Amino acid sequence: MMSKKQTVFNLLFLVVVFGLTMYLVFRGKDIGDIISTAREADARYLLLSIVCVVLFILGESVIIFYMMRTLGTSVKMGHCALYSFVGFFFSCITPSASGGQPMQIFYMKKDKLPIPVTTLVLMIVTITYKAVLVVIGLVICLFGGGFLRGYLGDYMWVFYLGVGLNVFCVTFMMILVFAPGLAKWIMVTGLKLIEHIRILKPRKSRLEKLEASMDQYHETAAFWASHKRVILNVFLITFVQRCILFTVTYWVYRALGLHSYGILTITILQAVISVSVDMLPLPGGMGISETLYMVMFVPVFGSLMLPSMLLSRGISYYGQMLISAVMTCVAHMTIGRQK
Repeated sequence: MMSKKQTVFNLLFLVVVFGLTMYLVFRGKDIGDIISTAREADARYLLLSIVCVVLFILGESVIIFYMMRTLGTSVKMGHCALYSFVGFFFSCITPSASGGQPMQIFYMKKDKLPIPVTTLVLMIVTITYKAVLVVIGLVICLFGGGFLRGYLGDYMWVFYLGVGLNVFCVTFMMILVFAPGLAKWIMVTGLKLIEHIRILKPRKSRLEKLEASMDQYHETAAFWASHKRVILNVFLITFVQRCILFTVTYWVYRALGLHSYGILTITILQAVISVSVDMLPLPGGMGISETLYMVMFVPVFGSLMLPSMLLSRGISYYGQMLISAVMTCVAHMTIGRQK
C-alpha cells in the first residue's frame, strides 16, 4: 500500500498539474460563457456518457471475476467491482497510472485472496489492457495515417511516440512472460550496473526481491499456454471496455446538438489521444490530453470546442476519478471488515 507521504505527494502533484492545465487552456477565455454553454447541453446524452464511464470501470471487474473463477478462487462480484474502482482511482492520481494495481492487491489481500493468484490476474489484465492500445494504434498507423494527419498535423509525432512506447511496454512484458530467463538476466544485470555506478547502494535484499518477482512470470507463461481461450476472451472484453470509454466524446458531441460527424470518426480520434498519452508520466495524461484535444477536435466542434472539452474530459477523466474516489471509500469501509 502507498504510504501517506506518497499519497499526499501524488495529490499535490495532481493539483499542480491540474492548475497549470486549466490556466494554459482557459487563459484569456470567457470562462463564464464556456460554462454557460456546457450547461445548455442535453442532459440525456451526458447521462449516457456517465453510464459509459461506469461500464468502462466495471468492465475490468468482469475480467477479474472471470479470471478468479477460472483459477478456482471464490470471489464476490461486488468486491471485484470495488477492486476496479480502487484501481482506477489510484491510477488517475499517480503518474503513468502506477498506483492502481498495488492498491488493488492491498484490498484483495484484505479479502484474504491468495497473492500469487491476484498478481497473476492483474498481470494479465495489464498486458491485455496495453495490448488493446497497441492493436488500435498499429491499425490506425497502417490504415488511417492519411486520415489522422488531417486532424493532428504537426502533432503526429506525439501519436507515433505513444504507439512506440506502448509497443515497447507490451513487448517487454511479453519477454517477461515467454522468455523469463532472458528477462531475469536483463533485470538483474541492469540492477547490478546501477549499483556499480553508485546510483543505488548495493543491497542483497533488493536483488533477492527482484529475482523473486521475476519468478512470478513463470506462472503467467504457464497460464497463458494452457488457457489461450481465456486470454482471447479477456482481450475481447478489454477491447469493448476501452471502446465504450472512447465513445464519451461522441455523446458529448450529440449533447451539444451537433450531428455532422459519425460515432466511428469521433471514437477513433479519442482513441488516438488515449494511445498518444497512455505511457506518459502524467496523471491521466493531464495537459497533453487537453492539448491534443484542442488540436484534433477543432474541425469537429468548431466554436464549441472548449465547452466540449470541458464536458468530455470532465466526464471521462475527472468524473471517473470522482466516482472511483467515492467507491474507494466504500471499499475501505467494507472490504476486510468483520460482520
